[in-house]
Amino acid sequence: MTIASSKGLDGAAHSGAAGIAPAPATFGRSGTLEVRLARSQAEIEASQRLRFRVFYEEMSAEPTPAMARAERDFDPFDEFCDHLLVIDHALHEGGEDGTVVGTYRLLRQDVAERHGGFYTQNEFDVASLIARRPAGTRFLELGRSCTHANYRSKPTIELLWHGIMAYVAAHRMDVMFGCASLEGTDPDALAGELSVLAQRYAAPPEWAARAVEGRYVRMDRLPAERLAAREALRRLPPLVKGYIRAGCWIGEGAVIDHQFGTTDVLIILPVAGISERYFERFGRAPAKGGEGGAGA
Repeated sequence: MTIASSKGLDGAAHSGAAGIAPAPATFGRSGTLEVRLARSQAEIEASQRLRFRVFYEEMSAEPTPAMARAERDFDPFDEFCDHLLVIDHALHEGGEDGTVVGTYRLLRQDVAERHGGFYTQNEFDVASLIARRPAGTRFLELGRSCTHANYRSKPTIELLWHGIMAYVAAHRMDVMFGCASLEGTDPDALAGELSVLAQRYAAPPEWAARAVEGRYVRMDRLPAERLAAREALRRLPPLVKGYIRAGCWIGEGAVIDHQFGTTDVLIILPVAGISERYFERFGRAPAKGGEGGAGA
């Protein structure tokens, strides 16, 4: 799965690098739905309540006592991440101007380096991947993605992707990555899904990153001749299927997350390799120095 002082809560997208423009007031709208960054602590807490509802009440994650009392999912990374929200302005829970119905947590490399690293480093050796890329390559961690049960539909998902691509363009990011979760902690029960990811979408050496020592779980669990690939792909979570359609690579090895009751895989998505149809639908990040992103 994929840790806010009051700093950066004015919609400025934590713009810490020189020459980076502040985020716009909104990234887009569709009917009563709007996608933008959280602008206040109250909005971040609304996203945390949605995360709690999805991860702990609908799914099998185990909250800490403090989370259970607050009925919010939170951790130290929330303090310095940007929080992308889809808000339905037709709903008004608790007197707020709209209700958060979808969210992503975004952590840029420059911010992570000032605060001790990325969340994903608890599960995967992304530091070695970053070290192998050309100097100046900018990484963006995606995490804590979820949507309200009544909004798991095309308009909400498309707005989230539109917001991500607008953020990528605003900050000239080169690579997106993060943990994606398969529900369940028995890798043998997930043998088909893990095997099809390992056999068809494994990252090439220049993009490879491995699960950390002591947590590594082998993904390639079925030989190709025994793998019902089409059925395994059908069983993948919609989020993972979306990343695959966008053109992602999968890291080496999975990790069991017992708190969340999931088996996690590493998603690696170079912006330069994103499917053309995603750019056509959600927008294109400007090229840096004519290179069109990080490249392989």
